[in-house]
Amino acid sequence: MSHVFPRNSKAPPPMVARGQGPYLYDTTGKSYLNCGDAAVSCLGHGDPHVTGAITAQLDQVAFAHTGFFTSDPAERLAERLVAAAPEGLDRVYVVSGGSEAMESALKLARQYVIESGQPTRTRVIARRQSYHGNTLGALATGGNAARRAPFDPLLMEVSHVSPCYAYRGQAEGEPDAVYVDRLIAELEAEIDALGPETVLAFVAEPVVGATLGAVPPVADYFARVREVCDRHGILLIFDEVMCGMGRTGTMFAAEHYGAVPDICAIAKGLGAGYQPIGAMMCSARIHDTIRDGSGFFQHGHTYLGHPVACAAALAVLERLLDDRVLDRVTPVGEALHDALADRFGQHAHVGDIRGVGLFRAIELVRDRGTKAPFDPADKVHARLKAAAFEAGLICYPMGGTVDGTQGDHVLLAPPFILEDAQVGELVDKLDRAMQAVFA
Repeated sequence: MSHVFPRNSKAPPPMVARGQGPYLYDTTGKSYLNCGDAAVSCLGHGDPHVTGAITAQLDQVAFAHTGFFTSDPAERLAERLVAAAPEGLDRVYVVSGGSEAMESALKLARQYVIESGQPTRTRVIARRQSYHGNTLGALATGGNAARRAPFDPLLMEVSHVSPCYAYRGQAEGEPDAVYVDRLIAELEAEIDALGPETVLAFVAEPVVGATLGAVPPVADYFARVREVCDRHGILLIFDEVMCGMGRTGTMFAAEHYGAVPDICAIAKGLGAGYQPIGAMMCSARIHDTIRDGSGFFQHGHTYLGHPVACAAALAVLERLLDDRVLDRVTPVGEALHDALADRFGQHAHVGDIRGVGLFRAIELVRDRGTKAPFDPADKVHARLKAAAFEAGLICYPMGGTVDGTQGDHVLLAPPFILEDAQVGELVDKLDRAMQAVFA
């Protein structure tokens, strides 16, 4: 009997034995093409540059608490991240994962407004069908109804407005500009209802990940959001935990959309799975306000700036930028989109194929014409996940796409090292799973 507490006690997973390139292998020797581990393994498994950096750092020092020391890997990682980030993101706070990064972002935003003389700013506005992490503050900010439901009594009050979700939110024939006008009007109305002087931050994923399935914005949506935030003195927080670190073809997804946030959370691809790591980045204005005020950020975790994790993340950035692995994301992503469209574009139960770079998704529907979703009781996403796994494909199906209860999609986030032949393998295995589910 295993004493491990699994996430799913009804169906404990097989035991992983090893990983190599884009594949994982279980103890029976079966291989799985890994294209859905929450957009983490951007370099695949067994990258010698990253593993070498980890080993070298372990030979120096494994851990030193940031209450006493900084470290060379942390300093060099911060310098590299700032150099790669959109201009304006100037300070880096290294944590151990995405939820920690988002929790840190929310707390930093609150402390900043207190120290800048705006203590009435307490309210956060986010978007429905978003996901920002599993700590209580991040969970409250997110709009994933199913994940929030058991913990609602413990969550802070957050306002949620509509996401920029063209497949379902944009009327047929409606120009992008008109659709964006409607979304901005809704945001403005919520700000007015709360009172602009009470609003602390607007939080969004530039490309929505797990809850909606690789949904990019349309037109100048985020540039308009930035303008609204500036006009009302509201901080803009981007959650790039899943969509950042090269996943969309640029190091930061914000680079596509004409808006620089005041605070940005990153993780997942930052460490590529080799070490648990995330980071919160912020503007010099926010950092300097606290430096020149109390001088102390009232927040922290034990493993902040962990030297081994920072060494691993720095090695990942060197692979992405210096070795130009990042350059593969856009062309391989376009090849994957074309392959998905060729195979599934006319499928009776495929409503939308979407995404950016190597961040792609298929939305599944009962009826293409009406976009009607499947009955949640059918558990289409869960059945597809199981069928794909049986076929040797790790993907990321989710339910509740439409409203938190109805709707299904499958998210695909393969490693950036994916070869052309493996694009075909991915599509073939997904096709086999689709046939099993919709037979």
